[in-house]
Amino acid sequence: MEGMTEIQHDRLLIIDFGSQVTQLIARRLRELNVYCEIHPYQNVTDDFLSDFAPKAVIFSGGPDSVTREGSPRPPRTVYDLGVPILGICYGQQVMMQDLGGKVVAGEGTSEFGRAYVQPGDQRLDMLTGWFMDGTGREQVWMSHGDHVSEIAPGFEVFGTSPGAPFAITGDPARQFYAVQFHPEVHHTPNGATLYENFVRAAGFKGDWTMGAYREEAVQKIRDQVGDAKVICALSGGVDSSVAAALIHEAVGDQLTCVFVDHGLLRLNEAEEVVGMFRDHMNLHVIHAEEQDLFLGELDGVSDPETKRKIIGRLFIDVFQKYADGIEGARFLAQGTLYPDVIESVSFSGGPSVTIKSHHNVGGLPEKMGLTLVEPLRELFKDEVRALGHELGLPASFIGRHPFPGPGLAIRCPGEITRDKLEILRKADAVYIDQIRKHGLYDDIWQAFVAILPVRTVGVMGDGRTYDFACALRAVTSVDGMTADYYPFSHEFLGETATRIINEVKGINRVTYDVTSKPPGTIEWE
Repeated sequence: MEGMTEIQHDRLLIIDFGSQVTQLIARRLRELNVYCEIHPYQNVTDDFLSDFAPKAVIFSGGPDSVTREGSPRPPRTVYDLGVPILGICYGQQVMMQDLGGKVVAGEGTSEFGRAYVQPGDQRLDMLTGWFMDGTGREQVWMSHGDHVSEIAPGFEVFGTSPGAPFAITGDPARQFYAVQFHPEVHHTPNGATLYENFVRAAGFKGDWTMGAYREEAVQKIRDQVGDAKVICALSGGVDSSVAAALIHEAVGDQLTCVFVDHGLLRLNEAEEVVGMFRDHMNLHVIHAEEQDLFLGELDGVSDPETKRKIIGRLFIDVFQKYADGIEGARFLAQGTLYPDVIESVSFSGGPSVTIKSHHNVGGLPEKMGLTLVEPLRELFKDEVRALGHELGLPASFIGRHPFPGPGLAIRCPGEITRDKLEILRKADAVYIDQIRKHGLYDDIWQAFVAILPVRTVGVMGDGRTYDFACALRAVTSVDGMTADYYPFSHEFLGETATRIINEVKGINRVTYDVTSKPPGTIEWE
């Protein structure tokens, strides 16, 4: 990753061979305050290794077979760096094959899912804290078709499982270690201990903290920006808020934030966001009140994809209009995170440094001749929140649920009208208030109300009503890629429905959406 060579922290290199869970390795290491980067094996050349100068290396898992000619390999020089190496699953097989062992394809010892590893005859420092629970074994997660049939010279066996006689191998003299299972996944309950022992043995000090990151990031922003102006599209979400606060700390009044109010925000949201940044943090914020423009163009539109396209196009037009009025603006700030960077440097597509554009400002840097400033591009989401705390952002902002760029437009299936948006805002506010009152907000990834394009008959007092139905949605998730509905109690749902019907004129029926993702999406459109 550009610009990281000057960071003085010890660095660990994860060479990615295409595993679906490589990001989890990085997460485990970051939790130990170890700075690490993931790079696809194709990009790891001799020159790269020399420049990166890792203090330790981890080989990830992967779907290929080392028995296939042309299968993914690291450069041979990695073994001559004199640093500890840990191979995981496919990474173990690569080490064995490269260093003189043997791997065979399949042949009856495939293992997928939960397995149990028994200790070998000898002790290994890497396994301190393992095999301690009285059963003398550890649960692990296996996912391999090939297996090691002969370990490389210098290696010994330190753990076995029924399907993997070489489940844990090591050459302590060279500090080379290899495991057939995945210690990074949740199904290897004691896996974090292995990583902790590995980085300790490698001599990492665990000094990569948010305080240190903040200081370095501020200096890097100053070096990049100089005395030029920076503009930032502020949505009020965690990523853009933390990016804005960090850049403001670095360059002060050289930063201007543009908050585009498209009339599709939650109750009091614009006032809260603008108020916090303008009054609480003294940032220069332009409140672009463009509700009439957006709602005018959305009038009568019911197709969800058309809604998204209209909102995306208008957002770019409006942002550009305000940005053009800022003299000397040469930089555009974006809240790109490390998962976006990893995904865009494709494992299968060969060397690539293209970074995905943020959905809100896609295409703008090229169109406006601006250079990107992406101060969060080395961080995972939980690290961004930790940095937000470090920068003094209120906890209520840092812990906010994600909110989509198109806002309430995609929570209003069918035609959007101002009346429906007003009903939706009020219902959503009651629902979130209920969730907070019951102490559930932080247990839920995202919660919201959708107003349904149907009216239903109801009875209120002595009268008949014919009003909208709404659906409550609440999900738990780690990263938004998959999600389960939150298991509210019936008491909670009954109490919330009663409050919405009593307090929000226009709704007379409340439902709860119990669809998981997949097959559903989190949002309704």
